[in-house]
Amino acid sequence: MGQKVNPKIFRIPFNKWWDSKWFANGFKYRFFVEEDEKIRKFIKKQLKNTGISNIEIERANNYLKITIYTAKPGLIIGKGGIGAQKLKQELEKIISQDETLELAVIEEKDSDLSPNCLLEEAIESLEKRVPYRRVMKRVIERIEKSKAKGGKIVLRGRLDGVEIARQEKMTCGKLPLHTLKADINYSRGTAFTTYGTVGVKIWIYR
Repeated sequence: MGQKVNPKIFRIPFNKWWDSKWFANGFKYRFFVEEDEKIRKFIKKQLKNTGISNIEIERANNYLKITIYTAKPGLIIGKGGIGAQKLKQELEKIISQDETLELAVIEEKDSDLSPNCLLEEAIESLEKRVPYRRVMKRVIERIEKSKAKGGKIVLRGRLDGVEIARQEKMTCGKLPLHTLKADINYSRGTAFTTYGTVGVKIWIYR
């Protein structure tokens, strides 16, 4: 079970919680789920390569709070907060008009403990044709230098342009996927290379 299911969802509510915090019934539930997805996609597209580790969305009545955790807050906030203000104005065009939006940008102090930050850099490197083994070693080295107890990276696809797709993995330390109390963070994404897509998965045991 621990090998198949998403490690974060598997550990709710032991030591993890949902990134969207709200409750709704009927049509509103469907509407909120769709709106949350639009918000996350827009932020990830607009703020690409800014080291976003997580996006939390909270709702209460007509109040909406979006919290962005990032390794590079200065790139988002901008000089005098102009960047954050522009982002808020763009987000207000996506959300419902009767919702009051609050935007918060918080610095991720240790980006090497965030699989999302490492994933973003790994995908960028693969798309720039950096050899996949070098990308994997770089991720593992950063995990080892951090305070993490262990980690793993898995790549799957036409690695370095080989004709038959295959899977490669690299690990370090411990990774108890079946232990529910273990604080394991997980992220996955896709690198769009000239040879095709390459799936990237990263686990970090903190």
